[in-house]
Amino acid sequence: DMLDPERLIQCPLVKHHRIRARRFPYHLVKCKESNPEIAKKLATCPFNARHLVPPADLSDHIMKCSDKDFMEQDVVSRSCEPSQEQCSNGSTWQAPPCQEDWETELLEGSESTFVW
Repeated sequence: DMLDPERLIQCPLVKHHRIRARRFPYHLVKCKESNPEIAKKLATCPFNARHLVPPADLSDHIMKCSDKDFMEQDVVSRSCEPSQEQCSNGSTWQAPPCQEDWETELLEGSESTFVW
C-alpha cells in the first residue's frame, strides 16, 4: 500500500538501507550528508525530491514518474480557475478595515507579559 507510513522503502543512495516511509525524507537528508560522493552521482526528479536516479535515466524517469500526473492535474485545475483580473472585475467585496496596528502596540509596550 503506497499510503502506508510503515512500509519499507529502499534508499536510492545506499541499497542496503531500508527505511519506513514516514522517516524516508529525513533519512534522505542524512544519507546525502553522509554519502556526498554517491549523492553527486544522482539527479533529483523535478516532480518529487524523494526520487533520486542516475542522470542518464532522468528523462526516462520523468516520462514515467507517477507524481508528474499530480502536477499536471494541478496545472489543469489552476488554468480552469478564473484569473485575478476576472475576479477583481466581477467582485464588489472589499476587506473590512483592520483595527490592529502591531507597530503601535509594539512601541507602546504591553502591560501584560506573554508567558509560554
